[in-house]
Amino acid sequence: MWHFALLIACAVIIYLSCEWFVNAVEWLGQRLNVGKMAVGTILAAFGTALPESVVTLIAVTTGTTPEAKDIGVGAAMGGPLALATVAYGTTGVALLLKRRQRRNTHLSAVGAAEGRAAADAAGGGDGEILADPVEAARLAKDQRWFLAVFVFKVVLGLVAFAIKPWLGLVFFATYAVYFWREMRGGDTGGSGAHEDEDELEPLKLQPKAASPATWAVLVQTLAALVVIFFASQTFVSQLDAIGPMIGLSAAVTALLLSPVATELPEIMNAIIWVRQGKTKLALANISGAMMIQATVPSALGLLFTTWKFDAALIWAGAMTMVAIVYLLFTIRSHKLTPARMAWAGVFYLVFAIGLIPILT
Repeated sequence: MWHFALLIACAVIIYLSCEWFVNAVEWLGQRLNVGKMAVGTILAAFGTALPESVVTLIAVTTGTTPEAKDIGVGAAMGGPLALATVAYGTTGVALLLKRRQRRNTHLSAVGAAEGRAAADAAGGGDGEILADPVEAARLAKDQRWFLAVFVFKVVLGLVAFAIKPWLGLVFFATYAVYFWREMRGGDTGGSGAHEDEDELEPLKLQPKAASPATWAVLVQTLAALVVIFFASQTFVSQLDAIGPMIGLSAAVTALLLSPVATELPEIMNAIIWVRQGKTKLALANISGAMMIQATVPSALGLLFTTWKFDAALIWAGAMTMVAIVYLLFTIRSHKLTPARMAWAGVFYLVFAIGLIPILT
């Protein structure tokens, strides 16, 4: 019972910490004078992915057995899978709930017929396209980047040759190029950009200050990250303890539950930004986190392990690629709606079902 209570407490702490983090990171982006989207793709994504990368680094460099090192390889594959499926799916559900709530508000205020029309006009329809052509092009470009990198790292997991470990440096270089592109790219917000996405809420550490001190922004950002790090690690450890209690093997817990737990901060960030009406930042955070998870942990795994995939990891890679192809097709055909995004979460269920015969 204690493990379940601690699990719930950690989830609440992570959510509250993420509220403080996203609040601070938006001010940090303003202080650094980076593009609005870079706040999501670089600052927020890098901050929440850093703890996971540290865990991967420790696993692959200090693990005394092949099994211990494989934890890092599993994290490098499980993270992108969770982001491409659960994170996008959860964001889609959050958008559906928010827009149906908005529609119900209109319905109760002006009557059923007029309210439904007003809600749809205000962007409350479930079929609303989330990105205009400019934003869609940016999202599609991010997904193509990720897919190319991810396919390359999966192929490397299927072969063995002498210089393979040194290819880890290629992944570091790839993220460096992505980082440079995002930081210099500025905003690409098209006609669909909402004014409320440009407004900054008061810094929680200095709620009465119109323009908070830089030291306060840095302190709030770093303090929130520290809390997120320790709460996330505790959350994962509780899942590891609860898994056997409910009849799940260690392998199932590691491949099925732990990746979702480690990506919980990114998922929480997206939910918070959706709640605040900042959908572009929510999507940018997920795509930026995906690029980090596709490159940095992979680089560490290639440098310090054999980077050889078993059937479970191959299955994880295949489902990740299927999910990304689905999202990329939806974005390129200008059909990205909350409902279609929510369907991305189904691919994780397919992964879970397919994992059963592999591990039994």
